[in-house]
Amino acid sequence: MPPPPVTEPKPTVAPQRAAVSFPQRPFAPPRPSAPAPPVVPPPRAHAPEETFSETTRRLRPIPADPPVEPPANPDPAPAGVPAGRPFISLAPPDTYDDDTARLRPVGPRIRPRVAAAAACVVLGLGLIGGAVTGSWLTGDSGGDAGSRDSFTAAGDLWHSVPVDELFPPTVEGEGAGPGGADRTWTRIAVAPDSGCADAFDPLLRKALAPAGCLRLLRATYTDATRSHVTTVGLLFTKADSAAMGALSSQFEDEGLDGRRDLMPRTYAAKGTVAAGFGDDQRASWTVSVLTDAPVVVYAVSGFADGRAVTEPQSSEDAMKTDATTPSAQAGLGHDAQGLADRIERGLRKTVNSATEQPS
Repeated sequence: MPPPPVTEPKPTVAPQRAAVSFPQRPFAPPRPSAPAPPVVPPPRAHAPEETFSETTRRLRPIPADPPVEPPANPDPAPAGVPAGRPFISLAPPDTYDDDTARLRPVGPRIRPRVAAAAACVVLGLGLIGGAVTGSWLTGDSGGDAGSRDSFTAAGDLWHSVPVDELFPPTVEGEGAGPGGADRTWTRIAVAPDSGCADAFDPLLRKALAPAGCLRLLRATYTDATRSHVTTVGLLFTKADSAAMGALSSQFEDEGLDGRRDLMPRTYAAKGTVAAGFGDDQRASWTVSVLTDAPVVVYAVSGFADGRAVTEPQSSEDAMKTDATTPSAQAGLGHDAQGLADRIERGLRKTVNSATEQPS
């Protein structure tokens, strides 16, 4: 049997609504908004006191502010500030103190460093003034006081120093001989201290007269072979530093220390190898006028066997390599110069010891 016919359902159509119209309202301007209420900052909360740990600098804790009561008649707000807003004024600034790391009010203050510096200046001026006053009282002035003291001390050595210091019993002369050979001289006699009446030839006495004669000390030495004899002398003068300088310049400029007629005399001690050491036996000599002490150092040498010397030479000439005289060949110039140099060095050392200040 055939199936029944299928009928398709008809689509449902929604009923249309009537259009709704709204009445138009007249235009009205917007209302002005009400002013915002003033913003009042909340009251300041009191911070609890804090504790601070110790550091290299200590900070002072901030004290709690006392409660602020509103004034009965508040002052009107200054010009330019809107009404209703709180007026805040700032306190004067504080300054930072470098010395104590604390806040201090601004104001004149003398720092400890400045005060200490001022105290040092005052103390230094006081010390300088005291030193100047002391120099006035003692008569010292200028930087050459030490040299004057040593010059004066050297002039007193003839009566205050033992003879063994001025004329040691043995004198070592390393490299003092011909060709740099070593020499050793042994003291065989010391003359009593005396004046200068018969100690020099007339011309030498005249040349030394401007310095004056305070005292003359002499000693005679012999070499290790006992074949040479040498007299060394220390003439202590009465001259000051300027006069000694002038005399030294005269001897150097005029060559007085190299003239044969200005040879020093010998000291011939009886009973020694120098017993026959007289004027005719003088072979070589040297004369040195000191400028830092009132002293003239000299030496004269000869043969111990008493032979006469016809061609004496100054030590400077006899020590030359081309010198051919018997005195030069025997090394008598080296004896005179070497022994005089060592005695002069000992004198300077004694002067330095006498003028040293105790520590």
